[in-house]
Amino acid sequence: MTYKANNPALKSWVEVPKDSDFPIQNLPYGIFSTAEKSARAGVAIGNHILDLTEIQSAQLFNDLNLPDRIFDKAVLNDFMDLGKKITISVRERISELLQVDNQELQSNDQLKAKALVPMEKATMHLPIQVGDYTDFYSSESHATNVGTMFRDPDNALLPNWKHIPVGYHGRASSIVISGTPLHRPKGQTIAQDAEKPDFGPAKLVDFELEMAFITCGENELGDSISTEEAEEHIFGFTLFNDWSARDIQKWEYVPLGPFLAKNFGSSMSPWIVTMEALEPFRIAGPKQEPEVLPYLKFTGDYHFDIDLQVGIKPKDSEEKVVTNSNFKYMYWNVVQQLAHQTVNGCNINTGDVYASGTISGNDPSSYGSMLEISWRGTKPVEMPDGSVRKFINDHDTVIMRGHGEKNGVRIGFGEVRTELLPAK
Repeated sequence: MTYKANNPALKSWVEVPKDSDFPIQNLPYGIFSTAEKSARAGVAIGNHILDLTEIQSAQLFNDLNLPDRIFDKAVLNDFMDLGKKITISVRERISELLQVDNQELQSNDQLKAKALVPMEKATMHLPIQVGDYTDFYSSESHATNVGTMFRDPDNALLPNWKHIPVGYHGRASSIVISGTPLHRPKGQTIAQDAEKPDFGPAKLVDFELEMAFITCGENELGDSISTEEAEEHIFGFTLFNDWSARDIQKWEYVPLGPFLAKNFGSSMSPWIVTMEALEPFRIAGPKQEPEVLPYLKFTGDYHFDIDLQVGIKPKDSEEKVVTNSNFKYMYWNVVQQLAHQTVNGCNINTGDVYASGTISGNDPSSYGSMLEISWRGTKPVEMPDGSVRKFINDHDTVIMRGHGEKNGVRIGFGEVRTELLPAK
């Protein structure tokens, strides 16, 4: 589908620095506050945030018949729940208002002063009330690497992996916004050849480079969402760091999977980039063999060419980029993931988070976790200060970035940045 707001020729009267993640073709949604403004919805444009509450109050959305004060809320859920037809029309209208030849807002100095907020004056908040959280395991390279390390290199993938988008239900309450520090978790671990476990802080804390999609539009309990219908239930995407404690995970994951190794925290970037803004970056995915069951078949392109990067910044030192990956390195795509989630009649909520699973390419330079990058600690990574990393140290800050670029337009996600603090 073609959206006017995606036109690469569009220019904004708001200054957009070169290599900004937020040109007029992006317009991602977030929740922000300032010293003078309570938490509310905004859209990123360059180094500014457009205050949508002020725009609605000025009656610049009147033709869209939006509910009163729909943007004057601390989360985006009610807005997303209006449905894609409405949210798409809002994005198109915002694009009109910000275009260089449109004077409605540009020439209104008083409104412009209230509605355009410099990012450095804003505090970003978790943009959604997270109802539920599912974490998938959908990168073949990552699953193969893990299976090679922990099971049998000749049979790295479990028998079900190419038949279903494997996932588990995670902890929604511990998803935090970028900039929120997390403490090193404590739990049970077992040393090699030990007969019983010990308790204490995890030694092998790791990041997992992921993307996450956010749902809109609920289905009834007992009803499924097909791959054809799934896009109508996907509002947009964020960067996602699914923090993991590998030593806790090793001891606990049999027979039911991740628990304390994962639920101590996951970090999300503050801006939700809409499905529509990512339209130019759709690409075909890999051929899926064996053939999937009918409910997982789909038509169209649902992989995305989005460059991803992870850096580690030790305290009082320079950052080291440890991987460059891409969202296209997925086996299962987002419509298959949502179709599988609901095929048994599971009901979804507006604001649910569905993480991709660790995104790894075939090359070691594109691996999406320290478990793989250091190959279970056997290949330490040297930092600019001379120290080395097998996993994440206390007071390290992990920084994830992502963007797509096509026809001279860069659509980015900003950063998700998290410092790991010592165990409490």
